[in-house]
Amino acid sequence: MTDPVPDPVRAWRRLADGPAPTVLLDGFHALKHAVRFGAEVPVAVTADRGAALALAEELAPDVRDTLDALLTEVSGDTYAALVPRPHPTAVAALALRPSREANLRALEHTPRGAPVVVLDQPRNLGNAGAVIRLAAGFGATGVVTTGTLDPWHPTVVRGGAGLHFATAVERLAVDELPPGPLFALDPEGEDIRGLKLPDDAVLAFGSERSGLSAELRERTDHLVALPMRPQVSSYNLATSVAMTLYHWSATGGAL
Repeated sequence: MTDPVPDPVRAWRRLADGPAPTVLLDGFHALKHAVRFGAEVPVAVTADRGAALALAEELAPDVRDTLDALLTEVSGDTYAALVPRPHPTAVAALALRPSREANLRALEHTPRGAPVVVLDQPRNLGNAGAVIRLAAGFGATGVVTTGTLDPWHPTVVRGGAGLHFATAVERLAVDELPPGPLFALDPEGEDIRGLKLPDDAVLAFGSERSGLSAELRERTDHLVALPMRPQVSSYNLATSVAMTLYHWSATGGAL
């Protein structure tokens, strides 16, 4: 006679296989951030409830009670069977993905109080996640990707530490980009140190390998360059976004 399947496992499988798009929150910090920023989390599990709540007590007391109500302890084997790669904190959850319509409303709303970041045909999932984490930290309106990379891919969400729920994240075609003056980062552009980036800017970054696509370059209003030592080829994508958002905030952008 086999043991009955635990209720949280049934709930997990039902959600994962159901029609509503779900997001894997991989680890304590992803769950913490998602809860802080209003994610709907129907099921959350941990292989060590005491350790997870101790982490919450230490690092996130503002959501400790919410996590106490959410987290169900399961065996280590059960936890490992639910996730593609166990996280050191042994915490995982499924959240409902925000509606595309709500994200598009946030991206298209004007006037904006913070820029939109555009990743033009990015390739690296981890870099995309790091950019979303940065954008959330600076209070950017959202992050848009063009091309084939899915910004809600589990690896991107893992890299973003659950902060997809703190900003609007969508994939759009170049001709669907939100309104606002388009500033694209390019080595041939004007030195960013002489510019003040407006709050309603759309800040576009090309891939590290091929730069900006021809389609996006045609739509660009301003080419902007980051300061860089001669003979250095490029910065990491997330580093470029961080430098640009810091410049925006340091020259009057709101945080």
